[in-house]
Amino acid sequence: MFFDSELFRWVILPALIFVARILDVSIGTIRIVFVSRGNKLISPLLGFFEVLIWLLAIGQIMRNLSNIACYIAYGGGFAAGTFIGLMIEERLAIGVVLVRIVTGKDATDLIANLRAAQYGVTNIEARGESGKVDVIYTVIHRRHLTDVIDIIKRFNPRAFYSIENVRYVSEGIFPPQARPRGYIPVFGRWRKGK
Repeated sequence: MFFDSELFRWVILPALIFVARILDVSIGTIRIVFVSRGNKLISPLLGFFEVLIWLLAIGQIMRNLSNIACYIAYGGGFAAGTFIGLMIEERLAIGVVLVRIVTGKDATDLIANLRAAQYGVTNIEARGESGKVDVIYTVIHRRHLTDVIDIIKRFNPRAFYSIENVRYVSEGIFPPQARPRGYIPVFGRWRKGK
């Protein structure tokens, strides 16, 4: 019988466990992102499929305790699933982030270009270790993060910036959805980014 063959036991079964672990860990990674964003609808659904797939994989491990290839596939699938889950989460770019920019250089052009791209900008004059600095805040959809970083680097490549996840936003100024991907605003016009 095929399921008792050496091919199934040492190649196909470990491959199935490997794929199952990739699926359940990737789903788990995305579920955690949705939980941290407070999504009450998708999180439980993802959790259901995550645990269902995990149960199928662990059940095969328990039936084949003497098969070391299953253990290796289980561990390898976990590692690959973590990596793939993070890649998927990065591509989805779910949520809103706060970008905080601190610069000792004149920030007029940087602020003007962020505003020209229709990002809401708050600017505060402050004192840093080496003197007067501008602290610029903008809350953006995460999918626009690359564009904002391109603007920062274009107008002040040495600026310090940090990025924080924001769980909830009540109001704000966000650019329209019809932004050309990969383009950055330069004095009110779209130009291809680096």
